[in-house]
Amino acid sequence: MSSAAQIRVLIVEDHPVARTGLAQLIEAAEDIELIGAVPGGEEALELLGSGAGADVILMDLSMPGMGGIETTRRIAAAEDAPRVVVLTAFAEREQILDALDAGAVGYLLKDAEAAEIFDGIRIAAAGESPIAPRAARELVRERQERTVPELTDREREVLELVAEGLANKVIAMRLGISEKTVKAHLTSIFGTIGVSDRTQAALWAQRHKIVADSD
Repeated sequence: MSSAAQIRVLIVEDHPVARTGLAQLIEAAEDIELIGAVPGGEEALELLGSGAGADVILMDLSMPGMGGIETTRRIAAAEDAPRVVVLTAFAEREQILDALDAGAVGYLLKDAEAAEIFDGIRIAAAGESPIAPRAARELVRERQERTVPELTDREREVLELVAEGLANKVIAMRLGISEKTVKAHLTSIFGTIGVSDRTQAALWAQRHKIVADSD
């Protein structure tokens, strides 16, 4: 962030009405200075390349030409890069994760109150990460779904065959182990992944990409 008292902000938004509204909003904040409002990624990079200093960039994602993800990636790769806060109408998990992976430090929604947007800018300028509550919920849900309990190699093999619909006797023959051992593995698997029967285990395996979906 610059040594100036005000936080310098650049808006990147392709929709003219939204861009104008955001610009007017930013200009109403005493501690925030609007240095520009451009319609796309190319224009943002050109403005920054000309020496215009920004502390925080409010970045739309869905834009013609260079989208917000790629623009963010290019900005974040620069030395002493401004802090990019995504400002979009959507709170989809993949978009959030892609934006954060590209180097964005925060994610706000366009229907946020003015105070939330101001606070997000200040939080980003202070080196923290503003995340809209709805976006945060999506991130938590994604993390929960990606957290896969650890199974042994043999347990994964057994689970894959269960998901294929094979009986214990067939699984035992396929793996060269006893049917009793298969049952022991299943008991351990059920406890590890938190299910109570074969059907639930098969669905769990498909959901967590242990095996491909049946359709």
